[in-house]
Amino acid sequence: MFQIKCNEYMFEKLSDKLESAFSLLKGHGRITEINVAQTLKEVRRALIDADVSYQTAKKFVQEVKDKAIGQNVLSSLNPSQLMIKIVHDELTKLMGSEQQDINIDAKFTVVLIAGLQGSGKTTFSAKLANYLIAKKQLKPLLVACDVYRPAAIDQLEVVAASISVPVYKNLDESNPVKIAQMGVAQAKKEGKNLVIIDTAGRLSVDEKMMKEIELIKDTVQPSEILFVVDAMTGQDAVNTAKTFYDVLNYDGVVLTKLDGDTRGGAALTITNEVNKPIKFISTGEKMNAIDVFHPNRMADRILGMGDVVSLVEKAQAQFDEKEARDMERKMLKNKFTFNDFLKQIKQIKKMGNLKDLLGMVPGIGKAIRNMDIDDDAFKGIETMIFSMTEDERNNPKIIDLSRRKRIANGSGSQIEDVNKLIKQFSQMGKMMKMMKNGGLDNMMKNFGGNMPNFK
Repeated sequence: MFQIKCNEYMFEKLSDKLESAFSLLKGHGRITEINVAQTLKEVRRALIDADVSYQTAKKFVQEVKDKAIGQNVLSSLNPSQLMIKIVHDELTKLMGSEQQDINIDAKFTVVLIAGLQGSGKTTFSAKLANYLIAKKQLKPLLVACDVYRPAAIDQLEVVAASISVPVYKNLDESNPVKIAQMGVAQAKKEGKNLVIIDTAGRLSVDEKMMKEIELIKDTVQPSEILFVVDAMTGQDAVNTAKTFYDVLNYDGVVLTKLDGDTRGGAALTITNEVNKPIKFISTGEKMNAIDVFHPNRMADRILGMGDVVSLVEKAQAQFDEKEARDMERKMLKNKFTFNDFLKQIKQIKKMGNLKDLLGMVPGIGKAIRNMDIDDDAFKGIETMIFSMTEDERNNPKIIDLSRRKRIANGSGSQIEDVNKLIKQFSQMGKMMKMMKNGGLDNMMKNFGGNMPNFK
């Protein structure tokens, strides 16, 4: 199911180095200037290695030191735990303290998307439309204003079609300012209440192109301007953000490609440098691979604490409350079928990248960081279930040896795989029954203190 390979992800090295730095305080009963010096030296080094600017890292460490020195360690904490709490609070502050919402006008909203070439603006434009349909029930129109990049309009139409959102384009017009203006007029004519303008990528040193996007801004008067930046560009992303801000005075930043090989320095310093919040983060190409940026939750993940709140929110967005209660009832009555199992798999897959989801569980992120977990990890299970008859799915007890052989042949699996699936499905039912009859303690006792293996 899982393939192992070396796969660096955002903040991996930073998380490891901070953990190592905090371990230097173990065995001390109090944080003092002497025993904290080496720890903070390692924290500063870890931040710089993560592509945080020297000045920002230096200021961060000084603020941590000022808060830490002389603090008494509570009975429930040790010095390293207290230092983790202080660093967590300062990381949250560094990234903007609180989550900032996108500006939405009550009647009509225009969002202008800007950034460098290759930063992921076009894909993000569609993701944002999809997000605002789901969260705000808005009716969007995407406007194609990139007249320079070959196939840019085609790309926007493809991603827009995947979420059933229309695109305004004008192949007879070469002026992006006019196209933006006509796109807004078309949206109003069609009764849309959201316009997202996808602009061409431009270098901050290109005065003509920077003047063009400034004219688009002045012409359409957007409710929100978002600067999209590729997190993999590191400190360069921060420098570019400053230059674009001087021209556009944008409202927020979007960090894309956080699933790539990135050290994360941009996320830690960009808010501090331009005094504008990171509003969204984006990973992968799927249209639901977009998240509102929460500084405190990102600090949790950097420090290996997981992000349970985001995980629950993703689950709530996909799982119907009534259906979830019905599922629970079936499990407790031991009437949970393979068809029910398929429904749950489908809903889990809608929640997003499987590795990202597992990484939100405290203690799991570090364990799976070197695993390449395919989004099709459930494919083998689904194929085996699809190879069952309707009677077999609803009543697994009838699946004898001959049926198992047929299911294995039909799904291109080994009979051992089918046996394992049926065994684990049976164990799941036993667990639910034990929870009903005697609670979690009884369930653990019956399994000898060990949970069954669902790998």
